Amino acid sequence: FNDSAGVGADRAVDELGIDVTELEANVDEDREANLRLLAEDGRNVIVGVGFMFTDPMTAVAAEYPDITFGIVDSVVDAPNVRSLVFAEHEGSFLVGAAAALKCGCDKIGFIGGQEIDLIKKFEAGYTAGAKYINPDITVEVKYLGPAGDNSAWGNVAGAKEIAAGWYADGVEVIYTAAGGSGAGTIEAAIEAGKWAIGVDSDQWATSGDAAAQAVILTSMLKRVDVAVFETFKAVAEGDTEGGIKVFDLSVDGVGYATSGDYLTEFIDQLEEIKQMIIDGEITV
Repeated sequence: FNDSAGVGADRAVDELGIDVTELEANVDEDREANLRLLAEDGRNVIVGVGFMFTDPMTAVAAEYPDITFGIVDSVVDAPNVRSLVFAEHEGSFLVGAAAALKCGCDKIGFIGGQEIDLIKKFEAGYTAGAKYINPDITVEVKYLGPAGDNSAWGNVAGAKEIAAGWYADGVEVIYTAAGGSGAGTIEAAIEAGKWAIGVDSDQWATSGDAAAQAVILTSMLKRVDVAVFETFKAVAEGDTEGGIKVFDLSVDGVGYATSGDYLTEFIDQLEEIKQMIIDGEITV
């Protein structure tokens, strides 16, 4: 997720010739401190990656009205903040459809990180997409933690335990939207010889592991790189206005990966569904 944002920043350096500084938050307190550090350094656009920047950015953006801020995955109602949100439900609809098409089965699963509205969008889209293909399919759902439990994003063992149990119980495909926890689902898929679906980036491509690549059916792509680049580009061109910026299927803000060629026979059907969503014929 963060690497994807970094790709967008690197693209801005290459194509726009701007200077970008990247800071990482190792603990929660770092977020506000890093925002202030960049603001005091005279940066004219600052992007916070992740909804946990909501409160820190609300505070800092109010103190620096001449700086344009961007926040990924959240909405900050301020005139100088661009809220970069995604239609995760649309991309998840497509991987849900892909899961049902590929397995021809009656049981799939979804593992979420924190049980919050953001991740419920992934769950809702996935379930809707699968049921669009097979109305009788069962979708098992479990979350790794409640709202505020940041360990949910790095609970590899927890995800693996859930996934292994479901695979043993007849679940054929599991989609995990839980940050680093998803590695546990992939481990369980390898051991069970069943399918896993990645999230945010193309995990087939980023895994670099043949065993993992053999079980990653697809990934729901969330183009954080596009959102970050477009924010830098807008400000470079003089557009410093805030507001909500939605990255959906129509602008390739979300999508699905085809690495591994496991979906080749279904691409035409998935692309037809994608266009129907874009055209408003399917409302997710």
